[in-house]
Amino acid sequence: MANVPRKTLTRVAAPCVACVLLVALWQAVCTLGLVPGFMLPSPLDVVGALVADGQLLASHAATTLSEALLGLAAGMAVGFGLAVAMERFRLVDAALGPLVTLSQTIPVVAVAPLLVLWFGYGMLPKVLLVALTTFFPITVALASGFRSVDPDAVDLLRTMGASRWQVFRFAKLPAAAGSFFAGLRISATYAVIGAVVAEWLGGFDGLGVYMTRVRKSYDYDSMFASIIVIAAVSLALLAAAKALERACMPWRRARRSNRDDS
Repeated sequence: MANVPRKTLTRVAAPCVACVLLVALWQAVCTLGLVPGFMLPSPLDVVGALVADGQLLASHAATTLSEALLGLAAGMAVGFGLAVAMERFRLVDAALGPLVTLSQTIPVVAVAPLLVLWFGYGMLPKVLLVALTTFFPITVALASGFRSVDPDAVDLLRTMGASRWQVFRFAKLPAAAGSFFAGLRISATYAVIGAVVAEWLGGFDGLGVYMTRVRKSYDYDSMFASIIVIAAVSLALLAAAKALERACMPWRRARRSNRDDS
């Protein structure tokens, strides 16, 4: 424990203390009757619902996580391809840049019913909606990262006879890696939200379907329990994105450890 840096302890302890205080305040509000129980169930009631419906929630969470992962993978592939094409060809950048931005002005709740109408109530419309939600942060972040490359490094590689692919691989891609993973972290949080919204509007399994059913039966304990599970799944995806970033960018971890030591 003595070897753990103080900054790390603070970074871990601060949010834990804040969460404990928030839950304690929530429980106090419910215990004192400041808010009716049918409007705001207590944390103990929510925990009870989590335990009672644990197996069912786990099954629905697995479906939502599968949709989020598939959609995120598709959105990442589309976003990466678009960013590379926009960086490589100015005409593509001029033509697709406004369309990429325009795609994010359309409300998700307006697109989801159309996808369900076109592709049915299976997994495909959910995956497509997640991909539509997640490709934009990756595209914008990666395109910005490509533009931030040091021009002197590009000129040096070209004077050494590097091909266009080599310039991209050894100069532009490393320079844009940090921006790419920043966009991926944002998209990871959007992925679960997109999947749940799509499930609200039609489906057989998933946390969105579960939420719709318990809401219609006025079971708000289970409603809050599903919200907690959704938050947990989102945090798990975010943690996976951060772990992938650490694995692909070990030099950044080395820099942070050097700063902590100094």
